[in-house]
Amino acid sequence: MLTIEELSTSYGAVRALDGVSLSAERGKITAVLGANGAGKTTLLRSISGLVRPESGTVRFEDRDITRTAAERLPAMGMAHVPEGRGVITELTVQENLHLGGLGRGGRRTKAPTTADLDRVYDLFPVLGERRGSLAHTLSGGERQMLVVGRALMAEPTLLLLDEPSLGLARRVVTQIFTLLRDLVSSEGLTVLLVEQNARSALSLADHGVVLNLGKVVADEPAELLAGDEKLRHAYLGF
Repeated sequence: MLTIEELSTSYGAVRALDGVSLSAERGKITAVLGANGAGKTTLLRSISGLVRPESGTVRFEDRDITRTAAERLPAMGMAHVPEGRGVITELTVQENLHLGGLGRGGRRTKAPTTADLDRVYDLFPVLGERRGSLAHTLSGGERQMLVVGRALMAEPTLLLLDEPSLGLARRVVTQIFTLLRDLVSSEGLTVLLVEQNARSALSLADHGVVLNLGKVVADEPAELLAGDEKLRHAYLGF
């Protein structure tokens, strides 16, 4: 579904990605792991068009999207949940969700429906209970549920997730990770997950990729990565 070949991205004189190649298989969860500064967030931003790579290619559903504008990708089936739980705090939960459904373009219908909202409320009941609340009143966990729910409103086939567990209680992380696994199993969703919590990510993922200083140092099934003690100690901290 997603294939990246020799991708390089820089910020000024700093090379954040240096010839990265990897793929995300359809209906699987691929975890991208590594320490701070490894290039994980830059990778997602380069895929979703938020930054422009210097070289290399990104192919999604057999289409070269390397130079595709970020605002066109939701209609093609890609949704990106950046790090930081960014919500529009002056809008209600339901208004935030409604915005998430506007970018899907020709994938079905431009305007999200009540059924689309109800699907997200079924996945995250607390959002249904707080649908009329302003987003700034939500807890950190509720905001993370909201940004994931907003991305799902676009009906993506590929979901890019950047550090969804950061700063959240274990029970909330478990809830979100369980939901992701259920969506992959039931709907064939493909997930590219950036995580610094390598232990949790590998327990969830089907495949793992380890970045270090902008380069791929490991690319193999999650179970093998989790069992490689030398690699874990060197790059993943457990």
